[in-house]
Amino acid sequence: MLETGLYLIPTQLSDVPLDGVLPAHNIEVVRGLRYFVVESLRSARRFLKKCDRSIDIDSLTFNELNEHTDLKDTAALEALLDPIARGESVGVISDAGCPAVADPGADLVALAQRRGYKVFPLVGPSSILMSLMASGFNGQRFAFEGYLPVDAQARQSRLKEMTRRVERERQTQIFIEAPYRNNQLIADLVQHLPGNMRLCVASDITGENQSIITRTMGEWKQAHYDYHKIPTIFLLYN
Repeated sequence: MLETGLYLIPTQLSDVPLDGVLPAHNIEVVRGLRYFVVESLRSARRFLKKCDRSIDIDSLTFNELNEHTDLKDTAALEALLDPIARGESVGVISDAGCPAVADPGADLVALAQRRGYKVFPLVGPSSILMSLMASGFNGQRFAFEGYLPVDAQARQSRLKEMTRRVERERQTQIFIEAPYRNNQLIADLVQHLPGNMRLCVASDITGENQSIITRTMGEWKQAHYDYHKIPTIFLLYN
């Protein structure tokens, strides 16, 4: 019997067997839930079937919370938590990784906290933390910057600010890019950042082709690489 509350359910980062990245406890939690808030209905259904093929998907209630959701519609957001008020539990599932961390869900968690509901974050893979663990960079002071600006001038300004944080605050800078622009991003970093600045490129984390490599910009300039369309995390440090 699950304790009533909001359960944040991590999913896999790559197409690998679930028992290699998620504890058995998570599967038990999933089996006990009947209400879900998901980033993508199709992805969530597929994930639940991987957890347990005997789950009756059609008996479950799904609501989507993603980039298209109007977060200003407070009534609609509150309605997602109504099952908790009735003594039921709600599970939150993003497309990959951990809900509410660089993924939808934070606003729903904030609302649950304001209502006094219990929130249960489950153990699972986070590409941000796993890349930091393997980078060799400062794990006590770090910042996740999300996507860099697309505009060239704004991007250069952001990179200068990130460089200052690395040099002055000894703070690891973590960011991502649209996968089809990964190679161009590395080329831009090599061109505009100091040659002794270190860049860690962590791609396909937990996947069969996982690659986590730390080099200086000077070394990346001479390296051969291809991260085109591969989910990748970038980290800077000195």
